[in-house]
Amino acid sequence: MWPSVYLIALAYFALHMATAARYGYFRDALYYLACSHHLAFGYVDLPPLFPFIAWIARHTLGTSLYALIFWPALAGAVRIILIAAFARELGAKRFGVALAAALAATPAVWWVIDHQFAMNAFEPLLWTGCAYAILRMIQTQNPKLWLAFGAIVGLGMENKYSIAVFAFALLLGLLLTRERKLLFNPWLFAGGAVALLVFLPNLIWNIQHHWPFLELMHNIRVTGKDIAYPPAAYIGQQIAMMNPFTLPFWLGGLLFYFFSRAAKSFRVFGWAFLLTFAFFLLSHGKDYYSGPAYPILLAAGALAVEQLLFRSREQQTSGQSKWRTVLKPVCFAWLAIGIALPLPLVLPVFPLDVFLRYQSHLQLQPKPTERSFVGTALPQYYADEMPWQEQVAAVARVYHALPPGEQAKTAIFCDNYGQASAIDFFGPRYGLPKAISGHQNYFFWGPRNYTGELAILVGVPEADARREFASVGVAATLDIPYAYFYETRPILLGRGLSGNLQQIWPRVKNWR
Repeated sequence: MWPSVYLIALAYFALHMATAARYGYFRDALYYLACSHHLAFGYVDLPPLFPFIAWIARHTLGTSLYALIFWPALAGAVRIILIAAFARELGAKRFGVALAAALAATPAVWWVIDHQFAMNAFEPLLWTGCAYAILRMIQTQNPKLWLAFGAIVGLGMENKYSIAVFAFALLLGLLLTRERKLLFNPWLFAGGAVALLVFLPNLIWNIQHHWPFLELMHNIRVTGKDIAYPPAAYIGQQIAMMNPFTLPFWLGGLLFYFFSRAAKSFRVFGWAFLLTFAFFLLSHGKDYYSGPAYPILLAAGALAVEQLLFRSREQQTSGQSKWRTVLKPVCFAWLAIGIALPLPLVLPVFPLDVFLRYQSHLQLQPKPTERSFVGTALPQYYADEMPWQEQVAAVARVYHALPPGEQAKTAIFCDNYGQASAIDFFGPRYGLPKAISGHQNYFFWGPRNYTGELAILVGVPEADARREFASVGVAATLDIPYAYFYETRPILLGRGLSGNLQQIWPRVKNWR
């Protein structure tokens, strides 16, 4: 790989590390750290790989913001190199490979995702790895590469289940092209067996726990938690998510797969993208769900541009040759401008007050994906970094104001996993016990030894608390600018739960 690819990847990594501590800890990052204290083969809302990565992070670099952002930023840098390698495998030369690397560093969605300690940063690597195995199989006609494909799919299923959509799209894409001959051999089934073997621990866990993930997805659907956009709006979100400046390239990559003679053997990737995109469009998935499918288009788009600009001299007039010479640096300048303008919207470059002014002048803000995000001043990925330390400090003041005899039997009950995991993460420095909650996997971790005689309630609506406790009082109020409304509800002190918490715990289950 040429040095330009590594320089782009290094610059991308460095920008993430330079801004790692600008705001605060992302809600999901705190939750995954909490999960890493309860290693298992499965969780209500995610497979087991990322909590294990969180466990590794805790025992190696630590849990500072810089230490946590290191992992997704590194994954993003590797993604840039992998997309460049994919372009090279398609046939790109020096310019095309460098352009693929630049394209890989441009989409807005990846700047956001790679700044969060979460499983989404690893998803494009695994999806592109699957496609790369197919690409090598086409190039070498070596069916043994189904073993590599199966191993990547299995590992991807342990990271996030959505890779199954892309894997099936690749298989259907092969079936729809002349490369279908790769499907009809025993190595395909061997690769499937490898995938099943890697995924088996989580599959068994789901069976033993009666498929909690399916129950969660059902609850999300019936409660209308997510916003379902019509097709035109969804496509518009895709263009914004990937950065409008990359549209000519990834759209050109899609057309290249279907209409270029040079890409006839690679048409599977065009079909795989369209099938994946159609699935998430029709199932009303969030806009970023289809994001990991774009690397194969960006790589092809870079190759298409290179072939357009580097036609043989015999095919070019002198005027055309001069224009193409000018257009080469223009491609990189176009992408540089394209990411420079929205960069503060997707990377915490500015302090909050400066960011809000910049956002208002630019009149750009990502569309909300959940109903609770509507009308907020900050995008969800920034707002979810705001409330935690102030919230935990307020809980600590309430807890330590109680007599020592009462503290021992006081549960800290949280409405959602963000609050609970913040208590677990920041609480030790304030002398707080672990939190309990019915939300997501906290439900499986149970009520500990609490009976409900006395509870500090975080994020629980007062009306709901009064239905469950004999007496409820406001113990502290919160004034946290830019946090979501449900994170600034008063902290309540409830006494006399109507029933023993150990016995009524199944009632608190809240999977949504």
